[in-house]
Amino acid sequence: MPEGTGVRRAQAQRTRSGVLAAASAAFVDQGVQAPIRDIAERAGVGVGTIYRHFPTRADLVTAVYRHQIDTCAALAPRLLEESASAFTALSQWSDAFVDFLVTKHGLGAALGSGDPGLENLHTLMLDTLVPACATLLDACVAADEVDPEITAYTLMRAIGNLCITGPDYDRADAGRMVALLLAGCRR
Repeated sequence: MPEGTGVRRAQAQRTRSGVLAAASAAFVDQGVQAPIRDIAERAGVGVGTIYRHFPTRADLVTAVYRHQIDTCAALAPRLLEESASAFTALSQWSDAFVDFLVTKHGLGAALGSGDPGLENLHTLMLDTLVPACATLLDACVAADEVDPEITAYTLMRAIGNLCITGPDYDRADAGRMVALLLAGCRR
């Protein structure tokens, strides 16, 4: 491959990564309907650059959340290696999962919008994160730290329900409630 092609490809990847980071921040602040011009400004690129990398809003939303889902899933085995106990790893992973869920302003509405480009996000989340959570739960069961009847899907659904924030219930409240839920799962 000519050297110029490699440089251009690396620059395109940096631009794409910058757009994803800017979109992620904009989605936290404004929801998934954040104006593309705001995302472009945050990324330091033109609107056309965003559309060149992500032809539709659904493409951009999917790319942002795919990256975040993959990051959350990759955290599980790392925490199992680094934590003092499997339950500590589960607690830390649950805290990251809470952060992931609480910052998804407008994602629920977007998923229900009928946009075919967004239909796969819920399945992607389940297919990627349920096995990550199951790995942590299996380690906790093996260490006799949690009730073996708890399934990853049920636990994640309970956490998800506790992360529905509102005017009088924020990220800190959700975190406290999830900590109580996890305490109730302990043996």
